[in-house]
Amino acid sequence: MGTIKYLIPLWIAVLVYTLCSILSGSKGLSAYHQLKMERDKQQTNLEALKLINKELENTKNALLYDKDALAIYARELGYGSRNEHFIRIVGLDGIHKQQTDSGQIIIAVKPSTISDKAIKVFSFCLGIGLFIAMVVFDHLQHKRRKRPKNPRTRRF
Repeated sequence: MGTIKYLIPLWIAVLVYTLCSILSGSKGLSAYHQLKMERDKQQTNLEALKLINKELENTKNALLYDKDALAIYARELGYGSRNEHFIRIVGLDGIHKQQTDSGQIIIAVKPSTISDKAIKVFSFCLGIGLFIAMVVFDHLQHKRRKRPKNPRTRRF
């Protein structure tokens, strides 16, 4: 097992790189989860926009085909028919005007991940560190074995 044990740091570095890439890499589980949450927000926003679109479509149809609805909207905007007279009260203009919500703009956020380069550097440094630690440990063991015995501590 002499030289084969020095391959262990290489395999540990590969294992750490693989696990870090799977968990927090740019195509890992963390990025997948963040993108899934963004997709859900976009779908929720899309449903809200569909409801707003339906309401606006109904309003458009009412204005095109229903004269009473058209008259109500015109009065809300301050218009009237030829035989109507208006009294304007100062300070109350625009209180009853109806405003339509046009929806929200939701900008997708790029998932926060660890770059592949950073994972490679970390794994490489870990592998080199383990390799150096193993070499130093073996060197110290080798020195202990070769240390001469102290003649004072001999037992007969």
